[in-house]
Amino acid sequence: MDEQTRERQFHIQCAQGETGKYCILPGDPGRCQAIARYFDDPVHVRTNREYVTYTGKLLGEPVSVVSTGIGGPSAAIAMEELANLGAHTFIRVGTCGGIDLSVRSGDVVAATGAVRMEGTSREYAPIEWPAVPDFTVTAALVEACGRLGCSWHAGVVQSKDSFYGQHSPARMPVSYELEQKWEAWKRLGVLASEMETAALFTVAASRRVRCGAVFHVIWNQEREKAGLDQEESLNTEAAVAVGVEALKLLIARDRAEKS
Repeated sequence: MDEQTRERQFHIQCAQGETGKYCILPGDPGRCQAIARYFDDPVHVRTNREYVTYTGKLLGEPVSVVSTGIGGPSAAIAMEELANLGAHTFIRVGTCGGIDLSVRSGDVVAATGAVRMEGTSREYAPIEWPAVPDFTVTAALVEACGRLGCSWHAGVVQSKDSFYGQHSPARMPVSYELEQKWEAWKRLGVLASEMETAALFTVAASRRVRCGAVFHVIWNQEREKAGLDQEESLNTEAAVAVGVEALKLLIARDRAEKS
């Protein structure tokens, strides 16, 4: 059966009318309920595998939060199936580790592009294609950062498949490649490392939907190596608030354009 005509999408197990056209995509299923509290009248729709779905309203518009799990493959599935149900605007709200020394734990990072050091996007686009977000979504995220007064950065992030390839590269058989590329990201001013964004930006382009991404910085291993002060930060509220505020801005502007 064609996934676009299936009554319930195979993985997220949602049907037409159960999800909004504007979606927030965290990785962690445990964050969905907390994000849904920002909505009016949130309802738990479905839980299946790593996919937890809540739907409510922002400014009267149906919106959803759907967890994607860790990594590009499961994130791509979530976006594909939500797009099948009519979703057209996505904001990934996740966590990351800092790379550039200017990025501190507790900061918020809005992605202006993503290094495609992962495999999922290669099944959608040649490697020469740049994984970039929708400009209007990114502009809304940056405006939301300013409105909420958080400490924020906008720039390129790195998307990877292996968490421990980043944190224990020396013990990997391909350490020569991992360590040299990490040095390249540093020299290029890449802000942070995470695991889903390059895939989501690429899938969004192929489906002709809008996508942006914003992150909470947990830690910066390069600041630690440099002996700079920092504390591990696990409170993701600032990034979540930015994502929700950006969705409100987009909903309001979409309505204004239609009228």
